[in-house]
Amino acid sequence: MSETVVSAVEGAEVVFRLGDPEHLLPGVRLWEELGLAAEQLEFKPVDFGWELRLPRPSVHRMEYLFDLAGTGMRTDPTNPRVVGGAFGEHSWLPLPGYVEPHWISVEPIAGSPRPLTVDPTPLGPIDVQVWAPDGIAPGFELPLLLAHDGPEFAAYAGLTHYLGAMVAEGTLPPLRLALVRPTSRNLWYAANPEYAEALTKHVLPAVAAQYKSKLPVMMGASLGALAALYAEWNHPGTFAGLFLQSGSFFTLETDPQEAKFEYYAEVIGFVNSVLAATEPPSRPLIGMTAGTPEENVHNNRVMAAHLTMLGLDVSFDETPDMHNFTAWRDVLDPCLTQLLNRVWT
Repeated sequence: MSETVVSAVEGAEVVFRLGDPEHLLPGVRLWEELGLAAEQLEFKPVDFGWELRLPRPSVHRMEYLFDLAGTGMRTDPTNPRVVGGAFGEHSWLPLPGYVEPHWISVEPIAGSPRPLTVDPTPLGPIDVQVWAPDGIAPGFELPLLLAHDGPEFAAYAGLTHYLGAMVAEGTLPPLRLALVRPTSRNLWYAANPEYAEALTKHVLPAVAAQYKSKLPVMMGASLGALAALYAEWNHPGTFAGLFLQSGSFFTLETDPQEAKFEYYAEVIGFVNSVLAATEPPSRPLIGMTAGTPEENVHNNRVMAAHLTMLGLDVSFDETPDMHNFTAWRDVLDPCLTQLLNRVWT
């Protein structure tokens, strides 16, 4: 493949290229997260194969795939940058100004996850992995962080590496992390009272019974953020802090495009009840993040403003990225770092 057949950022454009000089492919389209118009995503045939030029978007990194007509989706063979996620691998390009978090290159303290199955619960067995620095006895009390989609956050957002690096640097105190695995994610996380009971009355007590814990903080992204807020709202005082990333706080006004989601009514019913409240049931410290270009940013702005109006201590940060694990990873420090230090000190 010619060296010129490479996808790259070139000045004010992002240029995607695919070698196919005999044009054996009937066509190529770009899959992306930015919501661009369909007519912008068709590659043009050129001498070496296919090319697409787009105005440089206002994000600091761009995830994408090539949709090869008649063949299906694939990563970009001209670009070695590939990132994993819940829906498979994506190619990605850094845009000018993007810098990966410094902690990626920090050697973390040694830590090991240990399996814990919580059973019974209202939803059946719930699998948890409890991570902690090596050498700390279960009876030694540590602050506790719980993560919805926990194994995915560890695999795709480097959550355990981040915590190990922060502890190694002395930026965070030693802690434990409970990685909660969802079995039926949409059912459990979409404002489900049975899941909220399972989390607050079964999972958290089971972890605390085996590992002495204090000041629990709950984190989640997308529906996982909604489920975290729902659990605290309906079981007030359970969590000392909430870290909510790109929360699916759907309303009829901000999210009519989500109307086909099977639990849409349950989600908007809960969100409307929060937005109608004049007094919060509890007062955890709250950190929120969302991507400025993503759909959920609008409902997150509404939710952050209302929770602040209720007198809650809310920190809301936006980042120039989309709805994916790398975007959530890139703001763990300073956003989660600051929240945890506020709660635990």
